[in-house]
Amino acid sequence: MGQVSAEDLQLAQAVSDLNYANPFLPERLQREQQVLGDAFEPEPDSYWSLTPTQVSQRRPNLIRILDKARAAAERMRRHLCERRHHDGESVRLYDELTVYVLFYEVFDERLKCRAAGQDKPAADRRVWNHFSAEFDRRMGIPELLLPSAGQKQELFELFHQVLRAFFNIFDCVIGRSAPAAGLRARIWQSIFTHDMRRYRRTLQKSWQNSTTLITGPSGSGKDLVAQAVGLSRRIPFDQETRRFAVQPEDVWFAVNISAFSSGLVESELFGHAKGAYTDANAAREGWLEACGAWGAVLLDEIGELDLATQVKLLRVLQNRQFQRVGETRTRNFEGKIIAATNRDLRREIENGRFREDLYYRLCADIIETPSLAKQTADSPDMLHDLVRQIAGRICPDEQDQLATEVLNWISQNLTADYHWPGNIRELEQCVRNVLICGNYVPASRQRGPSDDGLPAELQPLFRGMADLSLTADEVLQQYCRFAYRQTASFEKAAKLLQLDRRTVRTRVDQAQQSELD
Repeated sequence: MGQVSAEDLQLAQAVSDLNYANPFLPERLQREQQVLGDAFEPEPDSYWSLTPTQVSQRRPNLIRILDKARAAAERMRRHLCERRHHDGESVRLYDELTVYVLFYEVFDERLKCRAAGQDKPAADRRVWNHFSAEFDRRMGIPELLLPSAGQKQELFELFHQVLRAFFNIFDCVIGRSAPAAGLRARIWQSIFTHDMRRYRRTLQKSWQNSTTLITGPSGSGKDLVAQAVGLSRRIPFDQETRRFAVQPEDVWFAVNISAFSSGLVESELFGHAKGAYTDANAAREGWLEACGAWGAVLLDEIGELDLATQVKLLRVLQNRQFQRVGETRTRNFEGKIIAATNRDLRREIENGRFREDLYYRLCADIIETPSLAKQTADSPDMLHDLVRQIAGRICPDEQDQLATEVLNWISQNLTADYHWPGNIRELEQCVRNVLICGNYVPASRQRGPSDDGLPAELQPLFRGMADLSLTADEVLQQYCRFAYRQTASFEKAAKLLQLDRRTVRTRVDQAQQSELD
């Protein structure tokens, strides 16, 4: 036989570039067009948006690429098996093309397992057996050591991670707007970095413990983004037992800091020793310990973390070490920390409420969630997609009917430019309200205390609460300041509000500082 055809080499290189492209950027579809040329079928958007049609069936362009890749891989394999001397470029490109084909072998076998209703352990064994046989056949060319030949397990773990990440991201960020597409691409980068080749080459095992900070307005889905990142970590596979080390949902923990007192936050995070405080009748591990090496912990509303606990968290991020409350033994943290906040942490630093050194430990990987108003401004259909998804979660048996009712109500009762100040969380409440009582009253229209008769300094507070423009922290600051001015005493104000005196004083100082800023 002669040399591998130039056409197959060109195809293999184009497929290799496609294989490592971020699937959520326009580059992905551009790469597909380079592979198919005139056979490329125009897509609805310039980026992969997973439309309802794409959910139920594989895209025509992908089917064509797979057919071409499989045929070219077989031709190149026959050529390599029949020749004794091989040029390095042909070997490399065959390896790259085979990796692409093997990924879809795993993908298709997963789909078969799902269709058969197999549980995860059984599905993992079946997929591994199929992958292992295909890997040995395609990579096991006599007297030829392919670059990926010794990476069977690593490739299987990577394929498993890529599939989880892809669908986790689409599960948490739906819609066809450009901001939604940009958010999906950014989450992918958080998991695999912008250079997928480097990730596979050197970072697959070492990138697991990088810290991620998610920012954005309240109700914009920061917790869902965190979940997509946390559930998409690499998980080792054991060839002997043919099982993954853990199921990702078993080692995912979300802690809402604003829901706990400072002492309880420490206990939740770090755990406590027996007798560490009243009612600590037994030792308890915290979430940092429970998540293990392959899990992740979300610190939601990290801007609410008190300064003393910030110091302890800083140690975790710096040294990967912590101690349970009431214990001197040092333990190692092996998992990943994801933090989320709707606050401007820069401003919190300036006001002395957040440590600058902790911020710099968090800010290497920042994901910002766009507001619902920004997304709907780019794509009006975004609202339809979200309503349908929420309706499916609340009332799956009548998803389309409920979605139609909600959308009709919105079109008849809200202006086209309604900005949804509560973002996706508000939209979900709208769906629930229409389901329950056939109506929804936005917070800005809800009848509350009239400004008439209110002290002037309380009027902005009530207006801010009505239109959801104030955080809970800002409400408490202004309420404490009002109580202090009425009583002229921190002690009296604290007693009336049932708060600690130091808390009242701190909140009053914060309110005054905010006015100066």
